[in-house]
Amino acid sequence: MKIIFAGTPEFAATHLQALIDQAQHTIVAVYTQPDRPAGRGKKLTASPVKQLAVDHQLSVFQPASLKDSAAQERLASHGADIMVVVAYGLILPQVVLDTPQRGCINVHGSLLPKWRGAAPIQRAVEAGDAETGVCIMQMDAGLDTGPVISLARCPIEANDTSGSVYKKLSALGAPTLLAALDKISSGVAVAEQQDNALSTYAKKIDKSEALIDWSQPATAIERRVRALNPFPAVYSLILGDRVKIWSASTMSANTGTAAGTIVDSSTKGLRVQTGDGQLLITDIQLAGKSKMPVAELLKSKAELFAQGKRFDH
Repeated sequence: MKIIFAGTPEFAATHLQALIDQAQHTIVAVYTQPDRPAGRGKKLTASPVKQLAVDHQLSVFQPASLKDSAAQERLASHGADIMVVVAYGLILPQVVLDTPQRGCINVHGSLLPKWRGAAPIQRAVEAGDAETGVCIMQMDAGLDTGPVISLARCPIEANDTSGSVYKKLSALGAPTLLAALDKISSGVAVAEQQDNALSTYAKKIDKSEALIDWSQPATAIERRVRALNPFPAVYSLILGDRVKIWSASTMSANTGTAAGTIVDSSTKGLRVQTGDGQLLITDIQLAGKSKMPVAELLKSKAELFAQGKRFDH
């Protein structure tokens, strides 16, 4: 088949690489988001998908929108049989969905209909789900509502972060996509309708969610630590200093002290009282500093994180 690939971040680039490596289908065009300012110098930077496509001399298109007729006509001119969409970031109007002969398929990082929306990996970790996976879905006008062609599952381990699950799904998604394309090409693909009654919504991560509310249970805070790792990373304030928390575990103990109070400070970590249970913080980062184990931090900041000190709400 002749394929248009549409995607933007590293997750999408992994899938584009898998398509480049196979020989059965031809990539006729790559669509990705326009270059964005990045880094301290805010220099315009190409997406991982664009960088990969250019390296392999593929035709790259970066429209700001696919809603205008000129962009739609150009997309149609590629004569694609199918469009593969992986974390593209632009809305596909119905006319675009209908343009390729075999429609558009999407690689989605959840077990649909669970976690439709922008942040399925983070929300699965935050909810404490035991497993997640990748679905190859025939796209329709709804938000991740199309019928599922194939899926692959993987567990979410107790110490998994969104970053580690992201890597698992990147590795899982590429072969699942190739297998689905083979089924579609051979005419044997069977798309199963989703049960809308079982759907949940994975809303986009808001940076305000990164500020810890110490009145919440320790289990909820620990899950959020993992869910927002590596981005945007949870944080708290202590005496006005911003502190990112990168790893932690839970303890069932309660002391009766106010939530956010450090009840023990040692080389094992910072033990902090929450609304229910305690959080043992083991890796931490001060503003302008590198991430480090608490044991290392206490060599210079023991007074700031001493027993009895309290994180702000």
